[in-house]
Amino acid sequence: MKIKTIISAFSFIICFTGCSDRFLSAQDNPVNTSQISLADTKKAFSELPFKTGINDFKLNAPNNKTWEFRVIVPEIMENEMVPLFVNLHWSASAKDPNIHKLTDCYIEPALENTNAYILSPNSQGLLWYNPANETQVVNLVNFALENLNIEPEKVVILGYSDGGNGSWFFSETHPELFSASIPMASAYSPTYNSNGEIQKIDMPLYVIHGENDELFPLINTKVLVEQSINAGNQIEFVIAPGLSHFVACDYLPYLQDAVEWVKTSVW
Repeated sequence: MKIKTIISAFSFIICFTGCSDRFLSAQDNPVNTSQISLADTKKAFSELPFKTGINDFKLNAPNNKTWEFRVIVPEIMENEMVPLFVNLHWSASAKDPNIHKLTDCYIEPALENTNAYILSPNSQGLLWYNPANETQVVNLVNFALENLNIEPEKVVILGYSDGGNGSWFFSETHPELFSASIPMASAYSPTYNSNGEIQKIDMPLYVIHGENDELFPLINTKVLVEQSINAGNQIEFVIAPGLSHFVACDYLPYLQDAVEWVKTSVW
């Protein structure tokens, strides 16, 4: 197991609360969307007015549900294909309509020197491995691949806390969509096969965890990583000295290193 210890040069702190049918209810949408199909949602995505910079959207989805998400579009040349980074936010069960918009905490600055799209969906108050969010994330990624200038072999899933657990989950369940995964401050319960072994994940992971994480203890993630490596998984494990759980923005330098790892070791 490769463990790298890096001393953070950042000291600012962010605190947030909580960490923890196929779609989510639309609480404030007067339109009756019970008859909307996935094809309708796909068409609506294709008609969104994407512009360079931040784009915040809300789409009607089947079963009278909605998807809310942010897409940050880079400056690109005509026909230029660039990567996509899918950001899963923390506090997935908080039902915060704006939590997916906190992209300036770490994902935007981490990609400052990388020309790439960012897709940041809202969990709608459900954990990321809930079937509703699995449906939302998988389809939004596919819609983005079909409509934006994204290189299909360069799609990364990442997240913090609950979002880190979601990163593990999508690595296990949808390796065909992603080229790498970056779980941060996570505490995932993996899938085991009939022999009691952790399921092999068909993509590389860069796992980052704070040394003093009081919510998701480091030892648990170390054991998970060790078992995963023994199962044949390719994992880089980075321990962030002194970091506790509720300091998401302090993970920035570690995420920057992870992005460089993706660019130099995966792509």
